[in-house]
Amino acid sequence: MASIEVAKKESTPPPWMRRFFTLWAGQAFSLLGSALVQWALMFWVAVTTASPLDLAIAGAMGLLPQVFLSPFAGAYVDRHDRKKVMLFADLLTALGTLILMLLFVAQAIALWHIFIVMFFRSAMQAFHWPAMQASTALMVPKDHLARITGLNQSVMGLTSIMGPALGAFLYVALPMYLVLGMDVVTAAMAITALLVVRIPEIRKPKGREKTPILRDLVEAFRYVQAWKGALLVVAVFSVVNFLITPAFTFFNLLTLYHFGQGPYQAAFMDVMLGAGMITGGLILGMWGGSKRKIVTCIGALASSGGGVLLIGVLPPDGFLIAATTALFIGTGLSIVNGIVMAILQKGIRADMQGRVFALLSSLSSGMAPLGLALSGPFAAVFGIQAWFIAGGLIMVVVSASLFFVPVVLNIEDHIAEAVAIEQ
Repeated sequence: MASIEVAKKESTPPPWMRRFFTLWAGQAFSLLGSALVQWALMFWVAVTTASPLDLAIAGAMGLLPQVFLSPFAGAYVDRHDRKKVMLFADLLTALGTLILMLLFVAQAIALWHIFIVMFFRSAMQAFHWPAMQASTALMVPKDHLARITGLNQSVMGLTSIMGPALGAFLYVALPMYLVLGMDVVTAAMAITALLVVRIPEIRKPKGREKTPILRDLVEAFRYVQAWKGALLVVAVFSVVNFLITPAFTFFNLLTLYHFGQGPYQAAFMDVMLGAGMITGGLILGMWGGSKRKIVTCIGALASSGGGVLLIGVLPPDGFLIAATTALFIGTGLSIVNGIVMAILQKGIRADMQGRVFALLSSLSSGMAPLGLALSGPFAAVFGIQAWFIAGGLIMVVVSASLFFVPVVLNIEDHIAEAVAIEQ
């Protein structure tokens, strides 16, 4: 009997795992709905306008709020209940999608409506993302963070596969307003999970005066500045985002007008990219990376740059090679994102994670809207492939140079200070 009781005890998942994966499951369904709707909206813009500039504007609308709002949103997250922040962000995102549904039903939709809703959804994500990342670091033991981030990358890859695949199928089979309705349904699932899960909070000293938000942001910047190598890594990822975001935004146009394919093939490109993200996440989840995880990260980033370059030089009959290369790129970027997130979650003090994550996100993604703004006119003059060629070359050179920068190679030596947590 004693041995049976011990076996049952060992097979029972620990409390943190039950709480976290309940929350995680709800967010996974929400990600799927968002990916489906995002693909459908971007494809609608591509088919309706056939304009690289309009696609670039749509992409920028999805990024600008996160660049400018994220630092303030992160400071807000550190001051308030992170669970409530995520609840309101999910609710308001669903409301924005519902308004867009009604416009399609009334046949009153215009391109600028799409831009506004994309802008609003991005603004809500600026609050939701730092709250979720900071909550993950509080719910998951540090020894499991690298594997959890690898799992998260796999889920993102799975949604990248299922989102475009379902998006393409539903785009052809259903009216657009019903396609958008999937986002409302999955948001409701995420909200339900949030309502039933207890998320730990930082124990805040009683009687402490609230400081101005700008002072919180200055404190966050000084914290990152004191972490040698962190700002340089952020600068590198700013360059990568400048290059890779327009490339992914142009996937639909590249498939339709360079490779001469249709909507299912366009979705297949995104599916292969997502399959790569799953593969990379599984590799990281099982392996965990090299002893110096940043070395694995740099190598994966350089390899992804080589894949971007290859897509740029392919002839019009090279669609299958491009799709296979998208799988390779997704694998590399998934490993990169997972490792960087794990390093940050381990190295940032728990009571500052909201504002620091948001600040780093704003700094690293801030170049993406500029890339989109420049890539549209650039592609109109030189062609979409030229952006892939230039971007791939720069990614390879910048990534390889990091192997010779000691402060980057030693970034994992930083240890975060402990703070009191309310379970």
